[in-house]
Amino acid sequence: MPQWLCNQLMRAFQNKNRRQIRLLNDSWYFYRTRRSQEEWPDTQSTDGPGKRKF
Repeated sequence: MPQWLCNQLMRAFQNKNRRQIRLLNDSWYFYRTRRSQEEWPDTQSTDGPGKRKF
């Protein structure tokens, strides 16, 4: 996780800003899943615990 994202998440948690926490979490999840699809384009993601569909 990039340092700038860690800093923003820590600030959002300290300020108890739920909207910002959710936005950053969704952004990180989207970035991470998109990146993993680029690295392994042949694999299909399965619907399991912790997986979200957008």
